[in-house]
Amino acid sequence: MNKKELGRKTEVERVLDHRITQKEAARKLGITERQFRRILNRYRQEGVGGLVSRKRGRPSNRKTDPEVREEVRGFITDPQRKDFGPTFMAEKLEQKEGIKLSKETVRRMMIEDEVWKAKTKKEEEFHKSRPRRKSRGELVQIDGSEHVWLEERGEKAVLLVFVDDATSEILAAEFVPKESFFSYGNLCKRYFKEHGLPMTFYSDRLSVFRDNHKDNLAHEPVTQFQRALLVLGVELICAHSPQAKGRVERANGTLQDRLIKEMRLLNICDYDQANQYLPEFIADYNRRFAVVPVSDIDFHRPLDETLDLDFLFSIHDFRKITKTLKINYAGKTYQIITKHPAYFYAKQEVLITVDSAGSISAWFDGNLLSLEEIEKRPKQGAVVSVGSEKAEPLPPAYNHPWRTYGKKINGKPILTTLAVE
Repeated sequence: MNKKELGRKTEVERVLDHRITQKEAARKLGITERQFRRILNRYRQEGVGGLVSRKRGRPSNRKTDPEVREEVRGFITDPQRKDFGPTFMAEKLEQKEGIKLSKETVRRMMIEDEVWKAKTKKEEEFHKSRPRRKSRGELVQIDGSEHVWLEERGEKAVLLVFVDDATSEILAAEFVPKESFFSYGNLCKRYFKEHGLPMTFYSDRLSVFRDNHKDNLAHEPVTQFQRALLVLGVELICAHSPQAKGRVERANGTLQDRLIKEMRLLNICDYDQANQYLPEFIADYNRRFAVVPVSDIDFHRPLDETLDLDFLFSIHDFRKITKTLKINYAGKTYQIITKHPAYFYAKQEVLITVDSAGSISAWFDGNLLSLEEIEKRPKQGAVVSVGSEKAEPLPPAYNHPWRTYGKKINGKPILTTLAVE
């Protein structure tokens, strides 16, 4: 008998001894009086054995059919699904085979077949969670996750992710070779056109977002990304730790688990195909994991169609025009082609922009200047003899001054080497 059944035996015997009433015994056991009377009658008829559960020794009514278990076992032991977790495995089992099992049943079967190892819960450091923002678009967390997303089918790449703080919804994502101003700028342009302008971006302290070398400076330098956001009226906050931007960090963890396996099942072998698949995956991700915001107000502002986002997300720099109407930039010299007299531009400052393709443009008072690159010819070098690398140097002559270095009589050098016969 188990502990529950022993407890029932004790209360039944107390009732039979008239020490307590049936009502009191039922309350102590947490059952109704009617149920207690059934137990009491069974005890009178069968004795202690009547208190033992009738289900003991019998197969459960909810036991999985043996044929279904074999089919599931074949599915979970497939090498293609070797690192699937129980939750993800249960979802794929229902999608691919139409077999619906709870994740705990799948977990137990995976442990039995040694394709999943039971984990012991670690004591986690406590971090007080920051409350979500109330409205969509009020705060958007942005981050890049470098990973071998295609496993052995491709090189490492960075997945840029924009996650809404109020809903945990992925608003934009793209695979890029590395985190840079242009990669974030290109994704921002697409995101702004699709959803509008958010109130605030929340990022880490990457040099794209913040100048980390500001010692002994009166004012903090403005990065190219900050400059673009200032024009658009989007605030940028840089977090001091990964835990501070936990929404996007948790999204990265889920993506590194689920997205990799989905692309493996679809046999996606390059990042162009991966970027084409991302919208479909994000729609399914948001359906599963996004939450309803507290407020129905969307803080995204419509994008001003007169704004040139390509110009805004170019690198901006300034140079002075020489007297001969030339501009020096990045080791190259450009000649301004114009009908205006030289004094009109000489010594004036111009805006230089560089786009993601590396094309350089110059702007004066908002007008685009016509430039022509001046080809620099290499200087003629000194003529040198080309000898063999294996050639041995000749020894100095017998009367070379080197041989008498430091040996003098009456201030005059003397010959210390024997004459050659």
